[in-house]
Amino acid sequence: MMKQKITYAGINRVVENDDDMNSLLDISIANQITHLHECGGHGRCTTCRVRILEGINNLNPKNQLEQETSYARKWDPSIRLACQSYPKGDVTLQRLIWSMGEVNQLQKELSPVGKAEERPIAILFCDLRNYTNLSSNNLNYDIAFLLNKFYTALGDPILMNNGIIYQYVGDEIIGVFGTTGGTRDKICTDAIRAGLGMHYALTHLNNTELKDLDIKLNSGIGINFGKAYIGHLGHPTHKQFSVIGDPVNVASRIQEQTKVTQSKILISKTVYNSIPKDTLEIGETYMKELKGKEEPAELFELLGFKEMDMQLELQASLPIMMENPEEFASIFYEKVFEIAPEAKSLFRNNMTDQGRLLTHMLGGIIYSLSRPEHLVTGLQRLGENHVKYGVQAAHYPVVKEAMLYTIDKTLGENNTKRCMTAWNSALDFVMDVMKGKENPS
Repeated sequence: MMKQKITYAGINRVVENDDDMNSLLDISIANQITHLHECGGHGRCTTCRVRILEGINNLNPKNQLEQETSYARKWDPSIRLACQSYPKGDVTLQRLIWSMGEVNQLQKELSPVGKAEERPIAILFCDLRNYTNLSSNNLNYDIAFLLNKFYTALGDPILMNNGIIYQYVGDEIIGVFGTTGGTRDKICTDAIRAGLGMHYALTHLNNTELKDLDIKLNSGIGINFGKAYIGHLGHPTHKQFSVIGDPVNVASRIQEQTKVTQSKILISKTVYNSIPKDTLEIGETYMKELKGKEEPAELFELLGFKEMDMQLELQASLPIMMENPEEFASIFYEKVFEIAPEAKSLFRNNMTDQGRLLTHMLGGIIYSLSRPEHLVTGLQRLGENHVKYGVQAAHYPVVKEAMLYTIDKTLGENNTKRCMTAWNSALDFVMDVMKGKENPS
């Protein structure tokens, strides 16, 4: 067959394909172009979606799976799943999802339009303390800088735990969990892990970037669980994602009680009862009257998990590790080649692109831990691709040793024994799945 030219808009990259068995996603992977595909390219997620700018008639027709996905998410005809699209001529495309943080927001596409449906969800309210004093004692530019730092550091834990950043209201962040379903235990655990991750992220922010500004930010977090109405509501020309119901108001009132009790995180009884017993480390228990409620509410001070939570440890360390992705990749590959010089033959392409793929992959795995239904298939595909590149089972211990060394070096004084234990377990799991073990450890 004749070679096809695949043009990637936005990065001015043109590659060629001469195999009609390659999908657009296969072509990206073969040419080391970062292209999200959380489920491994099986059409079970929509992270590989692309917009076809030119040559849409040079692709195969949508199969039933892609048709159903397009209809459910109300896509226009130019949007295709890269893993289900096979070119037979030249195509110009634009990748639509660039980061794992964007993936969670895609859940909004599945909420009803023009009406609302009742769904069980967890709601998290996080309030920035002393905002009035900050705004009166600093320039507007500095306030905007601080808020952006605050929103980024505390927004990531919501996104890492399958949550949606619902709103920013001045100095407040609102996260919602479970909009597309899931068990009550899973939904509440995601919200709890996000709340703890936000607390750790703010501590790190205070100890690093805000230290020289002589500013220390504090926050209060309230988490509730219940049935609320979800949908795209508003004027016919301007509908937006909305969450309405008493559980939302109660979550806000719980957050307000963190000021009264001097607590970092408070959870409702509905959240507490949703988690298996002896899972959480609880401090004080309070009976508090909440505005608009006749009966006092039982609230629990959340201190953490009783046992090490692997996902929380990984999530808390990832942003610190990736403060300089290029440096992380450089340290890793330098260590790999030091341990196994012969491995250099596997890396014939641009090492800058290779490093970008490494950090992209690592971040994607951590985000996908909150969506295990996609994680295993994604890792299996990753393992299959590495076999094509010449990676053998003997290379995996080298990769693990180099990765643990790099993690330890980049975390520095932020490293802990619990953190390294979590990464050791996570790497064992990831590599077992990539090697094709049926029952990974």
